[in-house]
Amino acid sequence: MMIPKRAISRRTVLRGVGATLALPLFERMAPTTHLARAATAPVRRFCTVYVPNGIVMERWTPATEGTGFDFTPTLLPLQPFRDHLLVLSGFDNTGARSRSGASGAHAKPAGAFMTGIEPLPTTGSSSLSLGISMDQLLANTIGQQTPLPSLELGLEGADTVNGVGTCDVGFSCAYQNRLAWSGPSTPLPVETNPRVVFERLFGGVDSTDPDVRRARMSRQTSILDSVLDKVDRLQDDLGRRDQAKLDEYLQSVREIERRIQVAEDQGRELPTVDSPAGIPVSYDEHARLMFDMQVLALQTDTTRVLTFQVGREQSGATYPQIGVSDSHHPISHHGGDKNKIASLAKINAYHANLFAYYLEKLATTSDGDATLLDNVIVLYGSAISEGNSHDIRNLPILLAGGGAGLVKGGRHVKYPDQTQRLTNLQLTLLNKLGVPTETFGDSTGEPINELSEV
Repeated sequence: MMIPKRAISRRTVLRGVGATLALPLFERMAPTTHLARAATAPVRRFCTVYVPNGIVMERWTPATEGTGFDFTPTLLPLQPFRDHLLVLSGFDNTGARSRSGASGAHAKPAGAFMTGIEPLPTTGSSSLSLGISMDQLLANTIGQQTPLPSLELGLEGADTVNGVGTCDVGFSCAYQNRLAWSGPSTPLPVETNPRVVFERLFGGVDSTDPDVRRARMSRQTSILDSVLDKVDRLQDDLGRRDQAKLDEYLQSVREIERRIQVAEDQGRELPTVDSPAGIPVSYDEHARLMFDMQVLALQTDTTRVLTFQVGREQSGATYPQIGVSDSHHPISHHGGDKNKIASLAKINAYHANLFAYYLEKLATTSDGDATLLDNVIVLYGSAISEGNSHDIRNLPILLAGGGAGLVKGGRHVKYPDQTQRLTNLQLTLLNKLGVPTETFGDSTGEPINELSEV
């Protein structure tokens, strides 16, 4: 008689010294009966990937609508994922409209992007006034089912302590340095250091001090090494396909840890995007490490809600690796200069290429009977369209992923000018993702039915 192997809980983790290794979804974790499987819905996840300073829109927007659209120069790196892309044109960042009379050309759009509320001028950290962001509404609901309700990541650190200071005349830096807000006066910090993120996911010392982290690493060569005996025992309970999945997952963790250790062996912190040329770890490597860890966080169901800032508004990053040595923000104020427009377009396409790396990772990571890309919804875009004039109309917005059937890709959907609000899209996504919501920001409550229409 064949004795069935014991079921494994979806929340099984392997614990070592100072480490907790979460596991991906195995077949052995799935319900064993047909009825139980039918009643178990796939896990849906939501991510935001934010790019700053606007986009060269004529190189972003497809000329035709529907399923037959051609990929523009900026979107071309995403062409392999056509069936999982929904390009959306005509959404306005209406929450950033000036009702206070103050300018805030970058602070207002950035602050409103995930909240739908106009930031008000500030005189200090105590006067911050915004609203809870879309991701945190999700974190308060679906995020409560995971060890980390949400994860806030980025490639640029704050210029000031706690991101408070003034970055846009009369407005706190918090409005443009932080996407996620848990309340009207509570922006959530953005983590840029891959080592800190790695230890949040898998355990380790709770310190940002590089000497403390190196001391831990000298005591514990690898998080994986501390749980290998438990891995061996776990494999006895796995079928052949699950064993292959476990091997692939462990290799991913090991490779990320190796890359972080290489960077730390060089004796410096991983750089922010505006670090000077000649830094020991490239911008490409920094971005890919952060994307890789987002995949691991989703794969292990450590979190279902992510925000990732490729850069903050008014970013002064330079991109010598693609031949752009001038700062990003000044280039975005091109004044019609063809050379500056060409440089800005290079940056836009470069960011899209990095995003394609993320989508490829999601598409090749299994998630039950599907892939992570099948089950996630990623909102990619910027708070302004034309950076030269800080235009908040017709934003560059797309959705990637299928949301386990919530989003039908392979299309370009265009709305008439000044008829649709970004907050209506976010309200629709909140409801689709299981957060019943009647109002969000300045939404009119109008659902975006086209997300799932064929």
